[in-house]
Amino acid sequence: MIFPDYQETGRVYHIISLMDLKKTLKEGIAYDDKITYHTKYNGFHEWIDGLKPEWIPDWVNRKKAIFASMNYRKSHPFHSHTAILAVRIQPEKCWVANENYVNQNYEPFILQHIEEFRSCRDYLEKEGTQLLRKYWETSLSFEDNLSVRVDKQEGFDAEILIFHPIQPKDIRVMYIISDHRMMTVEDWKKRFCQ
Repeated sequence: MIFPDYQETGRVYHIISLMDLKKTLKEGIAYDDKITYHTKYNGFHEWIDGLKPEWIPDWVNRKKAIFASMNYRKSHPFHSHTAILAVRIQPEKCWVANENYVNQNYEPFILQHIEEFRSCRDYLEKEGTQLLRKYWETSLSFEDNLSVRVDKQEGFDAEILIFHPIQPKDIRVMYIISDHRMMTVEDWKKRFCQ
């Protein structure tokens, strides 16, 4: 893993575009404060939320979540031109789920409206829906996860759903991902601010 465990740091990790970094450091993070909020996930979160079992609290609503990770493997492929932020959270307002069950649905969900890929709707209705049911069935509160640590189980790609704004004082820039390089803020400054 790249970072020390949450039990040591009290932080989870959020990735943002460098285009959003200035605003984020000044104003903090809200679930709907990125340009891509209304375009990149249009309808996707609603579909997933519509499959949520009744035992999950009402406040757990993907459409209103800020997404983060507990940690990253050293081999994680980060996107260029992004920053990794360490953020302090309110654990009682967070939920943990296995992102692997969601990721397999994103491309079919987006591409289903293109004639050439239209037949993927069958996948979404059958296998995709079953994966999303597993997503919810295997999810749990952040606090419960700290006891059982499903985030450390093989095959569980823990995404943290944060249901509160994150203030600037609770944000620290850890890395800047430039084209094929992952640099600490200090390393980045040595390279580009001399």
